[in-house]
Amino acid sequence: MQFRRLCVLLLLVFGCETPPPKEPLNYSEDARKAYENANELVEQHQWIEAEAHMKEVLRRFRYSKYARLAELRLGDIAFEQEKYSEALALYRKFVETHQTMEKEVVYARSRIAESEYRQVPDSAFFSAAEEREAGPALDAFREAKSFLQDHPNAPESKRVREMLTDVTDKLILHELFVARYYASRDNFEAAVLRIKYALSNFGASAPRGGANLTGSREPEALIVLGETYLKMHKWAEARRAFLDVLDRFGSSGYAIQAQGHLARLDTSVTR
Repeated sequence: MQFRRLCVLLLLVFGCETPPPKEPLNYSEDARKAYENANELVEQHQWIEAEAHMKEVLRRFRYSKYARLAELRLGDIAFEQEKYSEALALYRKFVETHQTMEKEVVYARSRIAESEYRQVPDSAFFSAAEEREAGPALDAFREAKSFLQDHPNAPESKRVREMLTDVTDKLILHELFVARYYASRDNFEAAVLRIKYALSNFGASAPRGGANLTGSREPEALIVLGETYLKMHKWAEARRAFLDVLDRFGSSGYAIQAQGHLARLDTSVTR
């Protein structure tokens, strides 16, 4: 009898207890579906709707991996709409806060380099006689170079190398433009300094951090350097510049120019 009473008492006590809250067993699955639905909108280029859905993923599933992926996709949405400053901020925030997502971080860094590159104007170096600001090109150069230092063999590296090659040529071309401007005003020392700056910072001898690139404008820079030395009557320095073209860029079209200059130098010396 006492045993039965005890059983009834226990049943009453535990039967009245509030059951523990159920775990959100479908949380991760719901997050995945919400993210995939939002990503479909990205693939359809429905940017406004995609952005709203990605932000909803962030709001509802902030503790899931899909929220982190949504942060990255928000950067892509801004990028595809050519909102490069906004994209840069989103990609940089992702890199800073999600270092453990190695694959996604590599991708975000490549997009940072691409966002900087997309902001480099094509005509910034030639549209006026005065020197133009080369800041956007320098930013793109630094980001691409840094990426290739850290990830030379990443799937994104081929594209980043292409960008680095192009922006390197633009930077060398910019310095040559400024050098010619100085030379046209007989400021030859300033012209030489600008050409040397281009070669030391953007030429093949400059540290590329795994980029393994040679700017196609480098032999042109050496020709301009040699020609500037000729105007200064610095024959030995001019000869070294032209010989450098032959030694390192013998198969380029600039080799013919270098040979012509060297022939004239030899003729003038024998007179």
